[in-house]
Amino acid sequence: MIEILKGNKKIILVVLAIIILFFWNFLNSKNEINSIENNELNVAKTNSTEENSETEENIIVVHVTGEVKNPGIVKVKEGSRIEDIIEAAGGLTENSDITNVNLAYLVEDGMKIRIPSNDDEDLSSENYISSDSGEGILIGNDEESNTNIININKATQTDLETLPGIGPSLATRIIEYREQNGEFKEIEDIKNVGGIGDIKFDKIKEYIKVK
Repeated sequence: MIEILKGNKKIILVVLAIIILFFWNFLNSKNEINSIENNELNVAKTNSTEENSETEENIIVVHVTGEVKNPGIVKVKEGSRIEDIIEAAGGLTENSDITNVNLAYLVEDGMKIRIPSNDDEDLSSENYISSDSGEGILIGNDEESNTNIININKATQTDLETLPGIGPSLATRIIEYREQNGEFKEIEDIKNVGGIGDIKFDKIKEYIKVK
């Protein structure tokens, strides 16, 4: 009888050991699966964040008014032109007049574009595009501008803001640089102002002077 009990105890211990081993393997397997799922989820979130970041970097915001069907803020891809802005705003109205608007003009983030109408009395003198927060510059089919030639040694902030791509912030920097370093000797010296590089200079060089 005692030997039978001892034999049963051994069987019970073996069974318990098997059960414990089974659950141990089961728990480890579950943890591995959860770890893999978490890693995959983290990778997916990272990829999604990177994609969203890239998307945001390639989008510019432009304010369009005037003779378009849906005036207001539009978001377009970087490198878009006025034609794309018009399309994003629902297209032209029947009263629009784009005779003097260069549809191929490359727009920049923060611009304000006004599409003129047939009712405008003097289309040649209208400002259709505002660069940054400054007042507008006329962009016609021949890509000429009616912006006056500005003496950067005497120009006020308002004067400077009429230059292509020069908003209040850059205009203020130009004036501060002039006050701290004296008058500009050559128009190229304006590139010493923070935020004005070769590309920006190329846009304004035809419209500025030092004397």
